[in-house]
Amino acid sequence: MSADAVTQFTVKEAAALLAVSDDTVRRWAEAGRLTLAAGENGRSLVSGEQLATLAQELAAQSSLAEAFPASRASARNRLTGLVTKVTKDGVMAQVELQAGPFRIVSLMSREAADELGLAPGVLATASVKATTVVVELQ
Repeated sequence: MSADAVTQFTVKEAAALLAVSDDTVRRWAEAGRLTLAAGENGRSLVSGEQLATLAQELAAQSSLAEAFPASRASARNRLTGLVTKVTKDGVMAQVELQAGPFRIVSLMSREAADELGLAPGVLATASVKATTVVVELQ
């Protein structure tokens, strides 16, 4: 696929990317929220550009974003979720957080994990600020 080609997704793929059902994608198309195009094999397709726009709208309207608005910080990559596992040894702690469909793993000092009271079921926000972010095509 060339870099300037528009990525197209089937209804099933679009539903998975948006974390909704196939039927919801079809209803949104019927309501005009998405435009479906017929692919070569007759399957309905949605452009990746439309999905990206809708994904941003859905994220802004999500109950998670509404219930737990981001605090004021310079880091923009923030994912709020529940701590699912904390593994500690003498010096370090591995903390796992489930933020929607995303599993975030953080390594920190045991002292920091203890001071924060991190344990399964605790609400926490992962703040990601990195000098390098790798993006891969699927």
